[in-house]
Amino acid sequence: MAQCAPPPSVPVPITDRLVGLRESFISKYGSKPSFYARAPGRVNLIGEHIDYCGYAVLPMAIEQDILTAVQSIDSQVLHLSNTNPAYLDISVAIHDIQIDKTKPLWHNYFLCGLKGIQDHFAFNSPAGMNCLVDGNIPASSGLSSSSALVCCAGLATLIANGKTLSKVELAETCAKCERYIGTEGGGMDQSISFLAEEGTAKLIEFNPVRATDVKLPSGAVFVIANSCVEMNKAATSHFNIRVVECRLATKILAKSKGLDWKSLLKLGDLQNRLGSSLEDMQALVDEVLHPEPYPIEEICQSLGISLQELRSDILSQNTQDVSTFKLYQRAKHVYSEAARVLAFKKVCDEAPANAVQLLGDLMNQSHVSCKDLYECSCTELDQLVDICLKSGAVGSRLTGAGWGGCTVSMVPEDKLEKFLLSVQEEYYKTDERKSALLQQSLFATKPGPGARVLLEK
Repeated sequence: MAQCAPPPSVPVPITDRLVGLRESFISKYGSKPSFYARAPGRVNLIGEHIDYCGYAVLPMAIEQDILTAVQSIDSQVLHLSNTNPAYLDISVAIHDIQIDKTKPLWHNYFLCGLKGIQDHFAFNSPAGMNCLVDGNIPASSGLSSSSALVCCAGLATLIANGKTLSKVELAETCAKCERYIGTEGGGMDQSISFLAEEGTAKLIEFNPVRATDVKLPSGAVFVIANSCVEMNKAATSHFNIRVVECRLATKILAKSKGLDWKSLLKLGDLQNRLGSSLEDMQALVDEVLHPEPYPIEEICQSLGISLQELRSDILSQNTQDVSTFKLYQRAKHVYSEAARVLAFKKVCDEAPANAVQLLGDLMNQSHVSCKDLYECSCTELDQLVDICLKSGAVGSRLTGAGWGGCTVSMVPEDKLEKFLLSVQEEYYKTDERKSALLQQSLFATKPGPGARVLLEK
């Protein structure tokens, strides 16, 4: 199976970007790079905030990526630079990697990938590297620029040390090591980065990680629009609060059914343990959980544990001071969104005549759930979704963690040009800052290939 193979190695394509990166590397380090590592960003078509609950998601890789020129060196030092002058150079001892969770700066994501490979192989004397990073994924836009950087660093470290891992092993390793920076993610970003194939979206399932081709319908394209509101999920507690709320909902629901709640962490694991359908799980949420926020004292009382036990055993580092949690809304979103993912794949597989409209309806339902139940949208995202729908999209939704970043819209091919012009006028050209970012903020995309190594001919 392709998923058990390592990422492919291909000759370096002669493009202006590659030539420019090579010349910049030579100027910086005085010699040519040994190879290049590439990891793509991604857009999640449907299935938001459910991967870390154990549920399948449906992303595709985009053509934008993180590209790193790499040279192995004898000294055990990492020299790391970026073609973007806003990101400062660093040099660190490669055998003593320290990642500061309180400062999610760009280089810490690279260090996550490096350390993840080091820890996986328990290197005694890892290779030093000169690295120059170039990225064209808009930062903090919900298109997985940070995870692509982690994956790119992991792949670069693997090759520099002469090791091999399968795509699945790399995805699982990079998903774990991004937690070094404090993000309690579920593995979607890393999985699609390594398992993507050109021309197809993927249904990504977990435990174990596996990917299934999903053929998207003809006659429509997917368009990404950046709200130009940045949200770094490692720099805020929004993301990890949602992870913890889902964990708490799992435990209270499990206890209501007489299960060993302490051993259950994910809403998906609870469904599997009960052997219930997604519809049954939504009914259980209605039956057991109340819509009003749960004070922390009520959670302790429901589970029969002390506040100290809750904080030490269940809460994450940056949710220690949260006083109330919304359990009903988060669980309701997860179970309904998981059902929408399966419905989306079913439509793609069966390809009925009205497939585009059916998929658009599912995307619209997803955004409403993200906005109202998961509360991971923002004013600008909601405004942009409305503009996209009025401009001719059959479906539009936020994509990525939310609280900023991008929307993804499904647009009939014959309406694409009119759609792009309308969104430009209605959203971007009304604001000088957004207008300046237009070129990299609004674009149609198609499923791109996964991570790979580029070798000099």
